[in-house]
Amino acid sequence: MLDALLLARIQFAANITFHILFPTITIALAWLLLFFKLRFNATGDEKWMENYRFWVKIFAVSFALGVVSGITMSFQFGTNWPGFMETVGNIAGPLLSFEILSAFFFEATFLAIMLFGYGRVSNRVHTVSTLIVAIGTTLSAFWIMVLSAWMHVPVGFEMIDGQAHPTSWLEIVFNPSLGYRLTHMLIASGLTAAFLIAGISAYRWLRGDRTQGVNAGLKTGVFLAAALIPVQIFVGDLHGLHTMEHQPAKVAAIEGVWETQRGAPLLLFALPDEEARENRFPIGIPYGASLILKHDPHGEILGLNEFEGEHPPVAPVFWSFRIMVGVGLLMLIVAWTAAWQLWRRGDVSRRMAQVLLGMTFSGWVATVAGWYVTEIGRQPWLVQGVLTTADAAGPVPAGMIGTTLAMYLTLYAVLLTVYIGVIFHLARKGAPAATTRDTDAADGNAVPSQA
Repeated sequence: MLDALLLARIQFAANITFHILFPTITIALAWLLLFFKLRFNATGDEKWMENYRFWVKIFAVSFALGVVSGITMSFQFGTNWPGFMETVGNIAGPLLSFEILSAFFFEATFLAIMLFGYGRVSNRVHTVSTLIVAIGTTLSAFWIMVLSAWMHVPVGFEMIDGQAHPTSWLEIVFNPSLGYRLTHMLIASGLTAAFLIAGISAYRWLRGDRTQGVNAGLKTGVFLAAALIPVQIFVGDLHGLHTMEHQPAKVAAIEGVWETQRGAPLLLFALPDEEARENRFPIGIPYGASLILKHDPHGEILGLNEFEGEHPPVAPVFWSFRIMVGVGLLMLIVAWTAAWQLWRRGDVSRRMAQVLLGMTFSGWVATVAGWYVTEIGRQPWLVQGVLTTADAAGPVPAGMIGTTLAMYLTLYAVLLTVYIGVIFHLARKGAPAATTRDTDAADGNAVPSQA
């Protein structure tokens, strides 16, 4: 039997796991749509507009699911986690409001023009609308990451009668943790969109669609991924060093270090045993963890036993981190190999196209694993050092949470299956052909709607 607190945590984890899949695509995909549009404007080459017309459909479906699943999460603040807003609502409330305002004023307002305006408004207005939607998606991510960063490294506030009150919004917004988290998330979105575009383009290529538009999409995805993954590894290292300073218990769980030690090994494999407080079957690189985290092979790393009762569950954090890193290294190998083939011969081999197809949703796997490291790694705190998860939980009985959790999981499985099916259905159909009205709009002439 699972208690209400654990079920509430699993339910929120399920909801945020489903939700994060779609903003992870749309944040970067909006900018890639702008790239396709600007390339079309500059060259007049129809292959870029083919990519725009194809990927804007996937953007629309992803955006819709992201909005709907985000609403579901907001309800849980009032049902399962009332203590969160009661304690830190003076800070979390305004930040979430800023995110909603960004989404509505920038994304929702201009989304219709971006989706349906080509051929009905001037080319310049359509391009500017795409730019504004891209800015809106990034602003939404910015405000969410501001709140996430503050929950991990809370600053710029004071506690009065058990409630957090802001003393400096500048400190809250420009949190010491924000730069690392926001950069890491934006690059993760870029990699997710890049592998999605490369994978779906490879799927169309394997089906015999060797048009210039498919080739342009394939090259865009591959070269973007090849450029971003080394940057992500570098930023991830900086993020890890920052986490070491502010959340050493999380780092101890990531590395599976139980006793404080110098020259800690980098564990490649182990089965953390929390009851025995040791690792079973460890395989590691001597001094590796100390070298990476302290840049000194004999650097000291605090162990989990220093935080007994106040450290996260070890196994989920330990393995989520290794999944994230493993997928990241696989991305590096695949992207660079594919980029080498494209650079040398202008095309990829059939085997490489199959590999890219298999990597289509690899960005999702890495992002979700990284998000688990971040959020599970903060436990038992909801707001680090301020509010525990147990103190924020509401009085909803376990049976009710379990029932709604089962309903959520069933619905999410169906929606995710349909979503992936729609993407591949669109890929089989290909990009729609240009119309006369499209051609007129590309020349800068606004054509009135015939509706």
